[in-house]
Amino acid sequence: MNVLIGKIVSCHGIKGELKILSDFPYKYKVFKIGNKLIIDNKEYIIKSYRVHKNFDMVTLNDYTDINEVLFLLKKNVYFSEENLDLDDNQVLDEDLIKYDVLTNDGKKGKIKEIFLASPNNKIIRVLFDREVLIPMNSPFIKNIDKNKKVLYVELVDGM
Repeated sequence: MNVLIGKIVSCHGIKGELKILSDFPYKYKVFKIGNKLIIDNKEYIIKSYRVHKNFDMVTLNDYTDINEVLFLLKKNVYFSEENLDLDDNQVLDEDLIKYDVLTNDGKKGKIKEIFLASPNNKIIRVLFDREVLIPMNSPFIKNIDKNKKVLYVELVDGM
């Protein structure tokens, strides 16, 4: 399966460098020289990579001129999930939304939504007997069991 990484928003300079807008949480695993990005079901090899402002800048294959890459503008960029090599405690949002949630006191819930409250603050909306917003960080998230597809959380008083 291919995972959406971002979108090519423009070119940068005249040497075929592409500007990718991405909020993908594991970009450091994707944007490496030699890795393959998938655009329109075709693989492209990353030849160079750098960060410029809020953008991921890449050159692909042997393209060295802006005119050679114009056909890629406004296209979505994907990466093969099998090449992502996530750690045991790392789960993609599209997979996590299918997980059950178990609390420290035995309540079971379902994830309804995952969203960013700020650039570094991910929140999950969980439906128990009522709706609860839980930050995706260490005091609240105790364990992620990929085999059982369960997210173990610890709720504090008032949640």
